Amino acid sequence: METDKITALGGNARSNRIIIALLSIGFAALLAAALVAFWVQRQNEQDARSVSHTLAVEASVAAYASANERLETARRGLLLTGNADFTRTMAQAETATRSRQRELDRLVSDNPSQRARVAELRSLLDAYSDHHRRLLALGDAGKRALIADFGNDAGVRYIRQARTIIDAMLAEELALLREREHRQARTQKLFLGALIVTGLLILIVAIATLLLMRSNLVALRLSRAELFRLNDDLEDMVEARTAELKRANAEIQRFAYIVSHDLRSPLVNVMGFTAELEAARKALADYLAKSDADGWQAPDAATRLAIEEDLPEAIGFIRSSTQKMDRLINAILNLSRQGRRLLAPEKINLTELALGIAASLEHRVQETGTVLKVEPLPTIVSDRLAVEQMLSNLIENALKYLKPGTAGLITVTGGGELGRVFIEVSDNGRGIDPRDHERIFELFRRSGPQDQPGEGIGLAHTRALAYRLGGTIEVQSALGEGSTFRLNLPMKWHGGEENA
Repeated sequence: METDKITALGGNARSNRIIIALLSIGFAALLAAALVAFWVQRQNEQDARSVSHTLAVEASVAAYASANERLETARRGLLLTGNADFTRTMAQAETATRSRQRELDRLVSDNPSQRARVAELRSLLDAYSDHHRRLLALGDAGKRALIADFGNDAGVRYIRQARTIIDAMLAEELALLREREHRQARTQKLFLGALIVTGLLILIVAIATLLLMRSNLVALRLSRAELFRLNDDLEDMVEARTAELKRANAEIQRFAYIVSHDLRSPLVNVMGFTAELEAARKALADYLAKSDADGWQAPDAATRLAIEEDLPEAIGFIRSSTQKMDRLINAILNLSRQGRRLLAPEKINLTELALGIAASLEHRVQETGTVLKVEPLPTIVSDRLAVEQMLSNLIENALKYLKPGTAGLITVTGGGELGRVFIEVSDNGRGIDPRDHERIFELFRRSGPQDQPGEGIGLAHTRALAYRLGGTIEVQSALGEGSTFRLNLPMKWHGGEENA
């Protein structure tokens, strides 16, 4: 009984796969965003270091230019005034300039062009210092001549060249600063774009996932309601079918009882008339004997044969057939009564019950030399008489069908499994052909040589009782390898209206 809603619920596997795919995309987007953020952070740190380095180079170049200009200013003051204070100022300025030069040399070690310019500045500073020392050796006339043509002084040219180099260095650092700031801004834009794209992708995935999940939940809710409705309908159908089966079973039992009861009346008549025929045959036989003794004329040979052989044989067949029919009718009546008996659940110690059955069969056990072992069995709640009949049938069958020439061994074991119990009756008897495993549970059907008394009712009755108690019975056996009958029953059978 399948509906569209249940079919749709089964089809939601595709939606589930889509949801999993969307969630995977979302997680991948988050991972990609994390990787991009990590890369951008590293790139920003690198750009920040580059910008900071450029600014440091610019500051160092500016400091060098300032010290260099101070050096030239002190030289000019010394030339114009001859004041010794300008000599100290010039020495300090030269020391500061050379210190700035060493700092520049360290900062531009990664830039070949700037490193070359710093080398030029060093050469100019050395030449400037040498020129100043030569200037100090000049007399007053030489200094006046130098001052008069100061524009062509070598020291002035050195300072102008240094200014040109410093301007070139500042221009290059400014270009590098702009380039690095531009790269930093581009990296930030890339990061922002990646965040926006990732956010939009996650938002789309989230919305699609929520919509699919909402659709699945709605379908699940509808399917659950449909399942509840179908379950209610199924329970009603099961109850109705169970009631029909109960009525049919009751009708079959009543029919069996009526048929067997009605068959019994003519059978009693047949058995009565058979007894009268036997009496008449006996009278005829006595008459025939008396005629022989008194010398009367004997009947012909055919009459004598009918009286002495045919008639007794026919009456014997009739008697054996009626006796067998009587036993079958009695068995049917007994099954009918058992089927109509109300079952009453009670607590049963299966170990004590099995030991009681073994004690009742002790004489047969001793007579056949069989070993009957009963191992610890669980306790159940069920109908005592029904369970006792089933166990008795199984143990008696094991005693009945022993393997000739082999000492019998019968073992009764059991245990519990998930609210149910099992009882196994195992033997080393003659065994059962696998083709007859189902047949032996049918009414009036038997397997193997018919050398033991019985009508083929015991196992059929056992299975019927097992079904009534909510259980099953099965067999594992092979010819010449013994048999194991396994009886499965609920641990707690509550009865109910199974006999209604």
